[in-house]
Amino acid sequence: MSRRVEVGTVVEDFTLPDELGRPTTLSSLLTEGPAVLFFYPAALTPGCTAEACHFRDLAAEFTAVGARPVGISSDEVARQQEFAEKHSLGFPLLSDPDGVVRGRFGVARGLAVLPTKRATFVIDKRRTVVEVVRSEFRMSAHADRALAAVRGTAG
Repeated sequence: MSRRVEVGTVVEDFTLPDELGRPTTLSSLLTEGPAVLFFYPAALTPGCTAEACHFRDLAAEFTAVGARPVGISSDEVARQQEFAEKHSLGFPLLSDPDGVVRGRFGVARGLAVLPTKRATFVIDKRRTVVEVVRSEFRMSAHADRALAAVRGTAG
């Protein structure tokens, strides 16, 4: 089921494998603070690399406010691992090859070469969405706006 998730939506818990194949739940990602879920079309492509590296470059600032970036795409675990290692990302990359979570967040493109729309969701510890960023071409907007949102909700 695909729906459009907006600010105020309470999202369901989910489990996806991370870049090492370990099952990872949304609830486990939220134990220490907000999660910043950024959906991207494809690992190791120029735009997605720019976006992920911007999140990486702001890692200390996200950590300072207790937030954790988490990338999600339809790429298989091995591709996520290659992406994480090649760019020293330092945060989880979740594999959603069947599009289950992508569908829940309303970021599926349907029948397309790149099945995932670029979108970012800032989710607080109660699984409530507090910010949504939708921009296919402004790669830095995702991390910048997510960081501003978690700074506003920190404390």
